[in-house]
Amino acid sequence: MKKSCSEIKRYTEEVKAAVHANRYRIEHSSRRPANAELYRNYLIDENRIKEILLTLSSDDFCKTLHNRHPGFEHEELYVYGKDIRLQQRFGPGEETVSLYIKINKLEDQFVIVVSFHRQAYPLSYAFTS
Repeated sequence: MKKSCSEIKRYTEEVKAAVHANRYRIEHSSRRPANAELYRNYLIDENRIKEILLTLSSDDFCKTLHNRHPGFEHEELYVYGKDIRLQQRFGPGEETVSLYIKINKLEDQFVIVVSFHRQAYPLSYAFTS
């Protein structure tokens, strides 16, 4: 479903307000191995992830997806991409990592960060050329 820039700006600001108020959770479960891999390869913690989430803008937005989990098909997931400098856990220094961030903002203004990991493929951004 195509979203306007103003819709995405509003959605992004609502997500950031929820994150700022600590009304969010990051999926770390075994069902999300790519999320766990980011922690294994880089020195990143939940505070740093919160900082990154608070920098999201409509320019980082890529697309929406329908939730495919049974019982949640009515939910829309929003995908963002972000290039961030991260310290390698076992390497000599920092590197720029292109992140894939998938967010589900629930009706009660609680945010679930479904995916937060290295991009598996380059993303196309909806509002940047």
